[in-house]
Amino acid sequence: MTNAELHLEQSAGSWALAGAGVSQFALVNDYLSYLSDRNYSPQTVRVYGFSLLAFCRWLATEDIALDTVSTDVLLHYLAACRQTTVPGRPGPNVVRLDGRRADGYAAATLNHRLAAISGLFEFRLMRDPHATNPVPRGKEARRLSAGERNGLLAHVARRPKRRSVLRLREPQRLPRALDRDEVVALVGSLRTWRDRGIAGLMVYCGLRAGEVLALDVTDVDIGGRWLRVMGKGSKERRVPLDVDVAGVIQTYLLCERPETQTPRLFVVAKGPTRGQPLTSAGLRTIFRYHRMVADVPAGHPHALRHTFGTALAEAGVDLAVMQALLGHAHIDTTARYIHLAPVHVKKEFDAARERQRDLR
Repeated sequence: MTNAELHLEQSAGSWALAGAGVSQFALVNDYLSYLSDRNYSPQTVRVYGFSLLAFCRWLATEDIALDTVSTDVLLHYLAACRQTTVPGRPGPNVVRLDGRRADGYAAATLNHRLAAISGLFEFRLMRDPHATNPVPRGKEARRLSAGERNGLLAHVARRPKRRSVLRLREPQRLPRALDRDEVVALVGSLRTWRDRGIAGLMVYCGLRAGEVLALDVTDVDIGGRWLRVMGKGSKERRVPLDVDVAGVIQTYLLCERPETQTPRLFVVAKGPTRGQPLTSAGLRTIFRYHRMVADVPAGHPHALRHTFGTALAEAGVDLAVMQALLGHAHIDTTARYIHLAPVHVKKEFDAARERQRDLR
């Protein structure tokens, strides 16, 4: 079986492996269905599916059965992942600041693949108590993760879970925000009211890409300037609607949105799928094109959301208000934006230096 024959496809609202020889990976499809039954979002199931797809393709190439996977096999797989090059990236002569090659997978990608594999074998252990999980456990984490701090059973999480010793160290980077010129160039390159409305909801209201695509027409109160947003984990929140963005959306609804039966706010404008809801792939295509046209390589959808969060931090907005607007499950995530307020940092730095000079 070749790698090209095994792929991931969406069917009946969920994701599953498909292709010749998929029967030997039936456990993976059962696990993905289990995630869907637990009300994981389709985007989350999709990401887990692609992580497990890469693992299954490697197993097929090495002629290793899923039932025979051991810790030693996982070590060989992770070594293969670290040596794999990503198409389209700079060559092996280009290295990052941390000394790693720029054409390989990031540590976060490998850790997510490991987490997906661990979840798969934990699912097998749940169905067969005599089975084992080949992913070794390590020491307890220093603190609870976001998932352990929230939810119906958060009160029983007395101590953090053990993290696998195979996990790679991940560099702690701050969110990348766009400066004013980059925002103007990117938004200015958009030619339709639909695309301007999408970008406006991200950069001026702080919505995630998935939240924008999930908006229904009835979720937008243009007169009252409110949005009803369904965030991660099906958490609903109300977000104020910027007055300029409200005008753009109103123009889009009156002049540009085609007649359709779908309740979704943003739909495909032309082509064979005209009138159908805009997909994540379609949104990525839009931004990929306009990043090139506007010459803003960092102009990803989530960078617009980071720009909104940074603007709130620089304006001195209360941390709890920022958390409510951004829809973060834990305030630690929101606190990262405080470190992105260079205006206040520089102001305090200059004030401290001035006091030092006065003491001379």
